[in-house]
Amino acid sequence: MAESFVLNTGARIPSVGLGVWQIQPDAAVNAIYAAVKAGYRHIDCAPAYSNEKEIHGPIRIKKGTSITSPENFIPTDIPTTWAAMEKLYESGKARAIGVSNFSCKKLDDLFAVARVPPAVNQVECHPVWQQDKLRKLCQSKGVHLSAFSPLGSPGSPGINGSSVLENSIVVSVAEKLQKTPAQVALRWGIQMGHSVLPKSANESRIKENIDIFDWSIPEDLMAKFSEIKQVRLLRAEFAVHPQGGYNTLEDFWDGEI
Repeated sequence: MAESFVLNTGARIPSVGLGVWQIQPDAAVNAIYAAVKAGYRHIDCAPAYSNEKEIHGPIRIKKGTSITSPENFIPTDIPTTWAAMEKLYESGKARAIGVSNFSCKKLDDLFAVARVPPAVNQVECHPVWQQDKLRKLCQSKGVHLSAFSPLGSPGSPGINGSSVLENSIVVSVAEKLQKTPAQVALRWGIQMGHSVLPKSANESRIKENIDIFDWSIPEDLMAKFSEIKQVRLLRAEFAVHPQGGYNTLEDFWDGEI
């Protein structure tokens, strides 16, 4: 299994990256150092994590303000934002540009106006929320799907529903393969064709999470994952606010909840 995927620009994206959501800045430094030592070459970050300054997601805020305060939201203007990102790509400052938390509708709408198609759509994806419809659309459009919260972000605020790591099928497959449930969930993702971004500040788990390339889940066990009841765990209630143009969760996810 390749340790990277080729994007539609020809650039490569590592199959496994380190997520740093909810890791405090000081702890993030140590986690990133441990990850690079372990072989990671992909670090996932965002402004909402409060440990870097760039921004992502179909949300627009007043310049210099926080994404965590709904009063800072302003209506989205995805075509204009994307046009600015296209300039970065065309200038050579970015080898690929992409989106995060885009539904099938938002992705189709973007393709209708984009000169440079998105290379990546980063979304919640794991055995309990497999994103079949979105994955098929991404594959048909040449967009790489990258999975945040590939372990379900257990214990995180805003996470609702059953645990990925305690799911009976994930646990059963892990026992049969003598792997951890986390390794099985991550390996499932890579075999489904998308990159995974597990979060950890623990050095031993950081090493464990990238130790998924010299073994695979057999076809008969992969088929078991289709039996798992599907639930979106990260519903993003914080994004629902009239000032941002999203009055309900159905508005934000375009009915894909």
